[in-house]
Amino acid sequence: TPFFAFHPWIFMVFLPAVAMRLWAEEARSGALELLLTLPAPTWALVLGKYLAAWTVAAVALVLTIPLWVSVNVLGSPDNAAIFTAYLASLLMAGAYLAIGSAMSALTPAQVVAFVLAVLISFLLTALGLPLVLDFFSGIVGGGVAEAVARFSILHHFDAAQRGVVEFRSLFYFGSLIALCLSFTALAVDARRGG
Repeated sequence: TPFFAFHPWIFMVFLPAVAMRLWAEEARSGALELLLTLPAPTWALVLGKYLAAWTVAAVALVLTIPLWVSVNVLGSPDNAAIFTAYLASLLMAGAYLAIGSAMSALTPAQVVAFVLAVLISFLLTALGLPLVLDFFSGIVGGGVAEAVARFSILHHFDAAQRGVVEFRSLFYFGSLIALCLSFTALAVDARRGG
């Protein structure tokens, strides 16, 4: 559990660093114009770059599997819960990368893309913290605070970390990824000129 508990906070910083170069470096170096002249639709370019970055995150997660093996050697953990936590970590990594990709498409400056992606990722993560929820429930009531918590990455990751796969969590991560990649495609299309 402690291993997976730090994933949102680690991913929130490191994955925007991976994603900040997806489009910003292309725009800064002038290679974006060449890339956009290829006879490929914008969605294919966006999806290809995103899947490449997600593969890097997946490889990083796979490299932690020896820890899972060590835990099995030393004790008898709930392997189904560990598997669902890995799956949730992969989906969460995809969400952070999609946010980073969208921010990278907005600006040719990598540092600005990184800072914006970390800021948005932090806001989406912090919405599930008890401090934030107490603040919202004190101002607008418990119902609104619960609604705000449903937009939090932590809210959806915590259920999977306990071994529960919920459709709404899968839908949340899938929707967040799709929304951010659509935004990325719109930003890249604007540079292409339609």
